[in-house]
Amino acid sequence: MTILVTGSAGHLGEALVRRLRAEGAAVRGLDIKPSPFTDVVGSITDPAVVERAMDGIAAVFHAATLHKPHVATHPPGDFVDTNINGTLALLERAVANKVSAFVFTSTTSAFGAALTAGQDEAAWITEDVRPVPKNIYGVTKVAAEDLCELYHRKRGLPVVVLRTSRFFPEDDDDPAKRAAFALANMQAMELLYRRVDIADVVDAHLAAATRAHAIGYDRFIVSATTPFRRDEAYALRHHLPNAIAAHFPDAAALFEARGWRMFQGIDRVYDNARARELLAWKPKHDFAHALERIRAGADFRSDMAMAVGVKGYHDETFDEGPYPVDAPH
Repeated sequence: MTILVTGSAGHLGEALVRRLRAEGAAVRGLDIKPSPFTDVVGSITDPAVVERAMDGIAAVFHAATLHKPHVATHPPGDFVDTNINGTLALLERAVANKVSAFVFTSTTSAFGAALTAGQDEAAWITEDVRPVPKNIYGVTKVAAEDLCELYHRKRGLPVVVLRTSRFFPEDDDDPAKRAAFALANMQAMELLYRRVDIADVVDAHLAAATRAHAIGYDRFIVSATTPFRRDEAYALRHHLPNAIAAHFPDAAALFEARGWRMFQGIDRVYDNARARELLAWKPKHDFAHALERIRAGADFRSDMAMAVGVKGYHDETFDEGPYPVDAPH
């Protein structure tokens, strides 16, 4: 069967095409930008492009999107067109094609302002937490998730939504964090609560496609497995180094040897337990794995993450930070 990967010139799209090609699968990449991983160049907002790309397709990995980095550089209507209308066009064709699985890449950014609940401790985020999007990106991704659910309920389409944590390799958009922490230092710490390696994200997508028919419709958090328990939430907010030491006694020394620093607290934990249970997903690249690689003097990122590399989200560069963040929407 031929598998469609949308957003094939992006981080995840490229990773999916790489993996599927390596496994000998028939795969077709669709993106608005040409790339070695793109077979159809065009926008998911163009019905003719979608019809051509979906011809003969039996499963869809829908990773194409406008992201948070585009919030200050693109008008809200572009987010509606791409993230909602583009998804709708793909869903329509998926129903017509009777595809076996439609896997929609969403984001933990959907939770948004829900993270502010319980400010005295780290928010423990599971699929039961109601999303409260903070910007047009989050709003349109949640709306697209709802469209996916509708097309399952009304049209019988097997759909799995994966709310992925950050897996991009670029710098953070917060200048204070960029000034305080080396990039690898910051991203290793994020594996404790809000980051996932792209190789594990690819595994989650393949697992979701395999189980989509049995599941019917569901949403899952895809994030590195946290070592922490929910009853540690207060310590995570106020005494994170102590909480880390309780699980990894040599972590502080390993960080110090690299000239790295620990975060003093975190505001949330994305809990992936449900995805591990119901998708039989087995993420490998967590904080424990990162420490193991650090002990060996090696890079903690996966081979896939290093192969895909840094792409950026804009054709232009900006004077301050990887992208502008000041936007009313």
